[in-house]
Amino acid sequence: MIHRMSKKNKKRALVTGVTGQDGSYLVEFLVSKGYTVYGLVRRTSTDPLARIENFYRKNRENFILLNGDLRDSGAIERALTEAKPDEIYNLAAQSDVGISFSCPEETQEINYHGLGRLVHAALKIVPKARIYQASTSEMFGTSPSPQNEKTPFKPVSPYAESKYWAHMDYVVGYREKYGLFICSGILFNHESPRRGKHFVTRKITHSLARIQLGRQKVLELGNLGSKRDWGFAGDYVEAMWLMLQSKKPQDYVIATGVQHTVREFVTAVAHELGIEITWKGKGVNEKGYDQNGKLIVTVNPAFFRPREVQDLRGDAGNAMKNLGWKPHVSFEGLVKMMARADVELVKRQEA
Repeated sequence: MIHRMSKKNKKRALVTGVTGQDGSYLVEFLVSKGYTVYGLVRRTSTDPLARIENFYRKNRENFILLNGDLRDSGAIERALTEAKPDEIYNLAAQSDVGISFSCPEETQEINYHGLGRLVHAALKIVPKARIYQASTSEMFGTSPSPQNEKTPFKPVSPYAESKYWAHMDYVVGYREKYGLFICSGILFNHESPRRGKHFVTRKITHSLARIQLGRQKVLELGNLGSKRDWGFAGDYVEAMWLMLQSKKPQDYVIATGVQHTVREFVTAVAHELGIEITWKGKGVNEKGYDQNGKLIVTVNPAFFRPREVQDLRGDAGNAMKNLGWKPHVSFEGLVKMMARADVELVKRQEA
């Protein structure tokens, strides 16, 4: 365990899931605000610091890594004792919806029981700390769009169910029972060049970059008609911080309010890379061809989820009004950012 003393006048934050997409952007944001940030890192056989290594090397006085896992109560308590945080951001999760169908118990163990362990430890060690819980638009499930804070939750996946019960039991429940300052950010899909390649948006940008550079022939996808509200992760971490600066804890939907299908995302990325796609066929037989008539996109039924959330579009009016938050990166800007980053990445990998 690495330990460094921080200046007394600085705010202190503990971030779980610090090595993920959101964690990396949040740490950069908090350090820029003058925080001392403690990041909880779960040991893996691969390099967990890929997204944060350079930032960590340059900011060791303000960014401290602690070993821990949300499945280990003792590790959580040690981390809280060392960090003594004013604010806690729980971003750790089994966050892959598709995998949650294959591993429902692991998903529940981390997403639900993990938050329970963290909240119980916080009540014991830092009861005045403010806590942010990363919730998800997947909790809305089959509720029609646009979805806001008053929309009924109707989860349809083990991932969504784990997040729903964590929200109800430990966010709403403990806020009411113990007066804990805890709130949920009900975030709609948010992406970036740091997104894992197994998530559909990054799979699309990375695969099409490889196709454009002649490294790959075909991109296989699941449901092309799924509708999502995609924003930029760097914008969304600011909303997390704003929630914990409020006078009272409140849950907020964070979204752009703009919806696109997976098909439209593919078309936009391809266009950014100089590829014009023509779609032919329907359902599992739908295919995408480039301007030369070459097949580059197919549908693989193996990538369909057992139960799919078809229609997500968020209404972030409350966050815009009460927090003063708004997204800065447009859908087009996000596509351009991710596509260009993956072209550069593929070029470096092949150099």
